[in-house]
Amino acid sequence: MASSDMESRADGSLFSDQIPSELDALCPSPPGPSRPQRNYERIGGQTGTSFCQTLIHLLKGNIGTGLLGLPLAVKNAGLVVGPVSLLIMGIIAVHCMKLLVKSSHHLGSKMDRPTLSYGEVMQYGMENVSWLRRHSQWGKRMVNLFLIITQLGFCCVYFVFLSDNVKQVVEAANATTVSCQVNHTNQTEILVPSFDSRLYMLCFLPFIILLVFIRNLKYLAPFSLLANLVMTVSLVLIYIYSLMHITYPINLPKAGRAKDYPLFFGTAIFAFEGIGVVLPLENKMQTPQKFPQVLYLGMGIVTILYISLGTIGYLCFGEHIGGSITLNLPNCWTYQVVKLLYCFGIFITFALQFYVPAEIIIPHILANVPERWEKTVDLLVRTALVFITCTLAILIPELDLVISLVGSVSSSFLALIFPPILQLLAFHTEGTSPLVFVKNLIISLFGFIGFIAGTYIAIVEIITRNGQKHEGDLSTYVVQ
Repeated sequence: MASSDMESRADGSLFSDQIPSELDALCPSPPGPSRPQRNYERIGGQTGTSFCQTLIHLLKGNIGTGLLGLPLAVKNAGLVVGPVSLLIMGIIAVHCMKLLVKSSHHLGSKMDRPTLSYGEVMQYGMENVSWLRRHSQWGKRMVNLFLIITQLGFCCVYFVFLSDNVKQVVEAANATTVSCQVNHTNQTEILVPSFDSRLYMLCFLPFIILLVFIRNLKYLAPFSLLANLVMTVSLVLIYIYSLMHITYPINLPKAGRAKDYPLFFGTAIFAFEGIGVVLPLENKMQTPQKFPQVLYLGMGIVTILYISLGTIGYLCFGEHIGGSITLNLPNCWTYQVVKLLYCFGIFITFALQFYVPAEIIIPHILANVPERWEKTVDLLVRTALVFITCTLAILIPELDLVISLVGSVSSSFLALIFPPILQLLAFHTEGTSPLVFVKNLIISLFGFIGFIAGTYIAIVEIITRNGQKHEGDLSTYVVQ
């Protein structure tokens, strides 16, 4: 089995290389022996990230645009069903992260590999089962493919988020005031007609292309730190505003419509999809045996934040809540600046999310290109990938539906479906108890049903909204 990994690296397959991560770029491994030669615990060494650094990276990997869409997710599920469902999904997500780490440790010890990527865990897990061994490379490629889809999906969400928020700031510029009185619908009497949100995406396109031309993300590290700071400040201000403007009496439905629950699932699993950073974080930790403590503490904080902001945001804005809570903030200078600061953070984060698919796809293409054309082809491929994400965002310019669709399609597999299956594969020769088998089967089945239902409902809603927009545009044209 050990030879199969070497063969996979030599065959030049697009999905055979180890997945890089944002952490690999900003915190590269120190010089010295290759990772398979290093002592797993790294006790007494000076390499690796500390407990606090790992915790910060874990929080950063789970807090993004998905958090801002959770108030709408709670609306889709209901005031009681939503928070309870978030808590249950949080527990399941953390459990699946633990299963992935446990499977990685077990297979790593059998293969004499101190660290494994998500794709390698799937590969070695399938090699552990005799009738799946010949297909193990496809297991690895499938995991890596879903990782690429997820990262490019994040980039699509960022395009829509940037266009929606900047469009709102521009249109309300003349009505922006110093007073920050609550305005649930965020409608003003004086609006400056502006472009369609899809034109804003095209305006952002050249700047994002220039951003991804920065191939070494270490140059972006200071901007990434600044982006994290401004996003944190913005999030605190959003939290305080929502908490101080909850309306009474509260007459919101305790449970949402059944047909809207799959949209809740997609948004919630999109927000919880930090499983892609779990193994890179543990692999770079100076004392990995303490990683479970980091995982439980970090994901506990994340789950509390998700439930509280989702619930408070829905209580504050009620039925008028938008795809991102930032779209409901009042048109005063304080919160217009909050929107712009958060947009800056998302803009910088685009390059970090884009790094993973770019570093997998581009080396494969450059392997077949003459050396003198490598730099040109590199930039062309980066441009093409950004064009693809922008095109997809233009085709689906609905922030809440894009988030739900990406979550349902790819995040459900990575966060819920694969980890329980991996545990069964990893411990196949040792055997697992019937209770563990049933539990893992239920979790994977839950994820698969969420994938089917969430994807279907999101696509139906996208088609419906596009049809309504075309009808509205046609009626406006006829009246004129």
